[in-house]
Amino acid sequence: MVLIAFVCGSLPFSVWVGKYLEKKDIRQFGDGNPGAMNVFRGGSKLAGLLALILDISKAAVPVGLAFFTLGIRGVPMALIATAPVLGHVFSPLLHFHGGKALAPSLGVWIGISIWQLSLPALAGVLIGAALFTPMGWAVMLAMASILVVILIWLPTPLYLVVWFAQTLILAWTHREDLRQGIHPRPWLGKLLNRLRGNNF
Repeated sequence: MVLIAFVCGSLPFSVWVGKYLEKKDIRQFGDGNPGAMNVFRGGSKLAGLLALILDISKAAVPVGLAFFTLGIRGVPMALIATAPVLGHVFSPLLHFHGGKALAPSLGVWIGISIWQLSLPALAGVLIGAALFTPMGWAVMLAMASILVVILIWLPTPLYLVVWFAQTLILAWTHREDLRQGIHPRPWLGKLLNRLRGNNF
């Protein structure tokens, strides 16, 4: 199952969607990564949505199968949950140059918790993207949101191990963003300046 999960994660659906539906190499757009976001940037919204769903599903399906159908737990399940993310980042089908793994990471949380941890992750990344740049900091906010829910609501060792492994991987794939520091969005910066001017 670890191998199956890794192979599923390594499937470059975003590249294939861009190539066969949009007739474009999506790695020529945005940050140059083979991810769903660059399909949105270089192609149509429909193609981007399809790529996003596929990139989420390629992790959610094998992880969910292992967790809910086969009942795997413990260290083996932690390895299975980490495998599709690593497969996406180090895809042998792309000469081990993969994407930043945000979509498959969400898929992992869907696979092992359905909505309990995937919704906090989604809320965290959307709020973070609305508040500040670069995107890597929104990803870290999403991981922080997951950790809070785990500690308060779902204190399961498996979730903590998966969270730790995933956070390390995402911090590495978003390392360039994190080095830039965190910056508020223009609207937030204006609001903060206005509040300071009113002595709040």
